[in-house]
Amino acid sequence: MAFDGAIVLLPTLVVFVLAVITHRPIESLITGALVGLVMIHGTGFVGGFAETSVRVMTDEDVAWVILVCGFMGSLIGILIRTGSTRSFTEKMTKLVRSQQTALMATWGLGILMFVDDYLNSLAVGSAMRELTDKYKVSREKLAYVVDSTAAPISVIIPFSTWGVFFAGLIVANGIAPEGEGLDYYISAIPYMLYAWVAVLLVPIVISGAIPALGPMRAAETRAQTTGETVPPDALHIEQANQSIRPRDDIKPRISMFIVPMAVLVLATLYFDKDFLVGIYIALGSTTLFILATKMMDMHDTFDTIIDGFKTMVEPLGVLVAAFILKDVNDVLGLAPFVVQSMEPLLTPELLPTAVFLSMAVVSFMTGSNWGVFVIILPIVTALATSLDADMPLVIGATLSASTFGSHACFYSDATVLTAQASGCTPFQHAITQIPYALIAAAIATAGYLAIAYL
Repeated sequence: MAFDGAIVLLPTLVVFVLAVITHRPIESLITGALVGLVMIHGTGFVGGFAETSVRVMTDEDVAWVILVCGFMGSLIGILIRTGSTRSFTEKMTKLVRSQQTALMATWGLGILMFVDDYLNSLAVGSAMRELTDKYKVSREKLAYVVDSTAAPISVIIPFSTWGVFFAGLIVANGIAPEGEGLDYYISAIPYMLYAWVAVLLVPIVISGAIPALGPMRAAETRAQTTGETVPPDALHIEQANQSIRPRDDIKPRISMFIVPMAVLVLATLYFDKDFLVGIYIALGSTTLFILATKMMDMHDTFDTIIDGFKTMVEPLGVLVAAFILKDVNDVLGLAPFVVQSMEPLLTPELLPTAVFLSMAVVSFMTGSNWGVFVIILPIVTALATSLDADMPLVIGATLSASTFGSHACFYSDATVLTAQASGCTPFQHAITQIPYALIAAAIATAGYLAIAYL
């Protein structure tokens, strides 16, 4: 059942209000979802909640996310336990001499991890925490740099999980013939303006040309004056990240960090950009190497794998709650409502701008990027065809909007995972990042208007 009118916005508005008040994402998301379920089912909302929860937990995409994030936590746990991440940090310390170079190294490493935004968020954040701590970089600023090379870099490099997924959708919706989806996707990359600006804005922020703004200024002042890089309300996350300690009897090897990461990237690329397969191969081969060389015994190895998975329980809880809210919003018809509200204002020239702004709002409100694209692509392409608009430009604007949602929303997958790996809460990360995300969105909007009228 779909609802008419702005009432469909109510569940998401409840989420945002509670998030601002409590700073706790899970409670906010579940409450918002329950409000939506009451709207849909009335007094039968408890049964509706049970049905929705089962539907979400049995969804292939949700299962994929849980397995990917959990076993990525296991791999990171192994790298920490063997001292590999410490060895990487020590090597980087010899090359890095200032706060700016530490952050630029983080940005560069993020670009190299282009194959998937989850890989980027978890691996780069975990690898660079200790290094940036040495230069009193707040965890919030670390999270901003990491997140800005997660979804934004994955979407503009076609040989990534994003490229494969969206190229498939382009073919499935009849926009491009079979076998030409990736070529069509590549033609839209120059028009993914938000992603380009978000990535390129980072060095400007690092240089100080754009100063620390709003909550980020407070976070940086805290880190610089007190040395407290971890925000006070995120100590439980830091404790979880520190629950796995390096063994003193193992000689750290930087190769134990570089090789598993390289295997992960290469295996993902080789097996049709399937990140889960890449993780299984990287984790499995690393485990076999550890056992074969007797670096650790079997008990310690598998205990570490389990403990690493456990560190991802809290962010996975947030993501599952976000998926439940998304399911509720899909039933309410949130995305079509926003698109239809913009339709009277549309012209061929303004369509890309309107698509970017409206879908950015939807993606931000739902915390969904891939899911929104699946729902909206048929509607957007139909509008583009009827208005005879430039299709690659419209698709680029749609993907820009998805990237904005992933980048800015406090309960999106990239935000949640980046916050966990960097050592702050999703809300702390989102509230400090939002000024820079809005700057990038404003520049992207101006770009689409310039393309329309110049």
